[in-house]
Amino acid sequence: MFAGAAAFLASLLKAFVTGGIICAFGQVVMDFTRPTVTPGHVLVGYVTAGALLSALGLYQPLVELGGAGATIPLSGFGHSLAQGAISGARSAGLLGAFGGGVQATAAGIVAAVVFGYIMAVIFNPRG
Repeated sequence: MFAGAAAFLASLLKAFVTGGIICAFGQVVMDFTRPTVTPGHVLVGYVTAGALLSALGLYQPLVELGGAGATIPLSGFGHSLAQGAISGARSAGLLGAFGGGVQATAAGIVAAVVFGYIMAVIFNPRG
């Protein structure tokens, strides 16, 4: 029983540290390059970097190490897009590459839209 709890806590710690490092890197880049690099630049950079690292086979080891800490940030979205496109290309050729990325990330996109809408209905923004 204790070994299982210890393994669970270790995986939580790895995910926290991995995700924290990924997010801290983006924050440091924005802090030291103001006003040149905006959050939009970081968003596009992370998705692109995740897709490129995934295509090169370098992102999967990070996912295996950090679990949700590597899959939840924006770089994980790029990784999912790339893996979906690769899978789609293998099964359906060039056209499958286009649909595969969207199919692999559809649940995340729908969740973001639905929960964003719900929060917009419930809360009033300031400013």
